[in-house]
Amino acid sequence: MAEIRNYTINFGPQHPAAHGVLRLVLELDGETIERADPHIGLLHRATEKLAESKPYNQSIPYMDRLDYVSMMCNEHGYVLALEKLLGITPPKRAQYLRVMFDEITRIMNHLMWLGAHALDIGAMTVFFYAFREREDLFDIYEAVSGARMHAAYYRPGGVYRDLPDTMPQYQASKWRTEAEIGKLNSIRQGSLLDFIEHFADRFPACIDEYETLLTDNRIWKQRTVDIGVVSPERALQLGFTGPMLRGSGVEWDLRRKQPYAVYDHLHFDIPVGVNGDCYDRYLVRMEELRQSQRIIKQCIKWLRKNPGPVILDDHKLTPPHREQMKGDMEGLIHHFKLFTEGYTLPEGEVYTAVEHPKGEFGIYLVSDGTNKPYRLKIRAPGFVHLSALDEMSRGHMLADVVAILGTQDIVFGEVDR
Repeated sequence: MAEIRNYTINFGPQHPAAHGVLRLVLELDGETIERADPHIGLLHRATEKLAESKPYNQSIPYMDRLDYVSMMCNEHGYVLALEKLLGITPPKRAQYLRVMFDEITRIMNHLMWLGAHALDIGAMTVFFYAFREREDLFDIYEAVSGARMHAAYYRPGGVYRDLPDTMPQYQASKWRTEAEIGKLNSIRQGSLLDFIEHFADRFPACIDEYETLLTDNRIWKQRTVDIGVVSPERALQLGFTGPMLRGSGVEWDLRRKQPYAVYDHLHFDIPVGVNGDCYDRYLVRMEELRQSQRIIKQCIKWLRKNPGPVILDDHKLTPPHREQMKGDMEGLIHHFKLFTEGYTLPEGEVYTAVEHPKGEFGIYLVSDGTNKPYRLKIRAPGFVHLSALDEMSRGHMLADVVAILGTQDIVFGEVDR
């Protein structure tokens, strides 16, 4: 008999199933995984260290670049930490805008996850369907902040500005006929809120399309049912949060259990799984898409009825209007001081967490009374989930690693930081 020994291979570091750079060292017995050792840090950008050398307000754009698929949710966690230490509360309208954009961001994240996860396992059409809707959401980001991805829209004390009254229009080009441009512009005749409402109205039909392609598809079920099973007790021990924890049957959602902003005024359900496998986590996220749409509709209804300020009027913390800054010396001084020196936070420490699309995104901030953080620690949900990859993969086949990586919905911007 020939001697059969385990074989060690590199999986990555450029594997397309991971959003970023992951090197897995896999120990294989034939095609069965005996051990999976994730090597991280190949995308390290020292975000936490950089934040300690900058005024508080200059770190907001860094948050967008952590999990670059859930931009505004990262900002929310950081801004809440500053507000908690400053002891300020943003206006009600700003809180509703934040919640609405949190849920728009959750949909963006889950569409990216759905398209990439399905593509990794072998279903190509879903990817194009998901990105079709994502494009509209990027237009919403761009209309409100000027940037399609890294918005820097949330500010301590509120949000950068209110929703604009007009939507950008498509211009004539050689790529599209006049009829196509007319059709695209027909839903852009009103305000941004009208555009968001139009998206929210037609989105449930889009979710039905994704589910028609995948939910009862026998190949999809063969690749996800009973793969990467995690029991509820083990999920809690491993520190899982978000859809990874709810997929195992634990009903834990910070929006409900530790409400922030105006989540306690809104009606939505917390979907939970039964078996804790890849398929259950898929079903949980699909239902989360529907619940996010439900929350957005409630926010639109409230925002229509309640105009008002979207940021505090304290110019020690928030910039004056451009008009005031250009025409009034005091406004110019406020503006200059705010964007060069920033503001000081009282001495102390604070931890805030938000229900990020991937799980609990936490910011631990220590202030020494200056205008820069003494210490900033980011609790990234993906980091915790990746540490369980070895346990979830053992005994599975090599092809199942891709399904398990996909179900974890990892982005390396936040894992490596």
